[in-house]
Amino acid sequence: MAEPTNTPYPPSTPVPASTPRSSSPAPPIPSLSPDATTTTISLRRTCATKVPPARPIVLHIGDPIKYNLDTHAEFSKVFEVVRLTTHERERSALIQALKEGQWGDFSAIFRPFWGSGGEMGRWDAELIDLLPNSVRVFASAGAGFDWADTKLLGEKGIIYCNSGLAAAEAVADFAVAMIISTFRHLPWCIGAATLPYLAPSSAEDTDATARKLFQTCHAQATAASHNPRGNVLALIGFGNIGQQIAAKLGHAAFGMKIAYYDVIRKPPAVEAELGATFYDSLKGLLAVSDCAVLCTPASTDGKPLITTETLGFLKPGTRFVNIARGSLVDEEALADALESGLVSSAALDVHADEPRIHPRLVRMAGLEGPNPGRVMLTCHNAGGTVETHIGFEELSMRNIMAVLDGKDAITPVNLHYLPKA
Repeated sequence: MAEPTNTPYPPSTPVPASTPRSSSPAPPIPSLSPDATTTTISLRRTCATKVPPARPIVLHIGDPIKYNLDTHAEFSKVFEVVRLTTHERERSALIQALKEGQWGDFSAIFRPFWGSGGEMGRWDAELIDLLPNSVRVFASAGAGFDWADTKLLGEKGIIYCNSGLAAAEAVADFAVAMIISTFRHLPWCIGAATLPYLAPSSAEDTDATARKLFQTCHAQATAASHNPRGNVLALIGFGNIGQQIAAKLGHAAFGMKIAYYDVIRKPPAVEAELGATFYDSLKGLLAVSDCAVLCTPASTDGKPLITTETLGFLKPGTRFVNIARGSLVDEEALADALESGLVSSAALDVHADEPRIHPRLVRMAGLEGPNPGRVMLTCHNAGGTVETHIGFEELSMRNIMAVLDGKDAITPVNLHYLPKA
């Protein structure tokens, strides 16, 4: 999901000047000296009697570290890392253990992988209210943080750090493929070449079907396909991922015109570097869009951003891509827009009811009907690379090390909720 150096931001792609999705720019990622004394020495309290001091306790929820073994070795020297068993991570067991103070006054919660550690369900008031006042930081894999009440964590004085920075390049790369798909109808092209051979049938029928689908796609896909160059790429959200998409598809590469809407306008230098035009409303952005890409965090109120109303702002034939959160899209409304032709094609990596995919969208991804393969559907794969998971591990550990060492968190998302003091 080649092992690069242990940096949460892959060095292979030029990174535009940007800020993580947080209340302030992230400071440089702290580095470890070979003997770890530079980073960790202040965490070791001196003691005149030479009795070894107690180490801060970090609760590790989820799978063990797989990649950044050197960093984890230093992490384990400084902290007492307690990895919860699968049973201890189940909600009822976790609640009981927190009530009993099983792990004492621990200082941090560490979830290095998105695919494990979610057994306890959402971190809401029921869990957060049981955390001891000693907890200062919750560092987790993944870009999204709708699974944890970051407001309540902040009000309790706990900094929540995500790892979106580590996934930004992988998600942006995947988005490029999905955007191109909406212009070139890749599901149709791929399906017509392969599906006849995957369905059980006689050799004679398979050959006839394969010839028909291949020749039809070869002859007709041209009339529905377009080059991305010169089209307006409308980015809904312009954080790290949005800016990387702009860099990959903008004037220096695919020649698309970059437009964006974000709750916070980016500095003029960022806009100039990426050739990006800011729109101060979603309506204004969608009205000029040839391909709209949703790359913004999940809403705190749980309400969709893409609805019948907002889709109505589009000009007919616009394309739509979602690599953000499935909950942000009213999928019935999107299916209606696709059927009416308001949206000509779409690509969705995330879905409202995962792992189930909306049945109307599934049908539109098939080869039946007058507009075959109009929708590209994937399985929440955008951020899923080995390099991303290496970054998740590293960035989560470094966030905890920084906060417990009295330094600034690297990728905080809830500083604005912390008590003013």
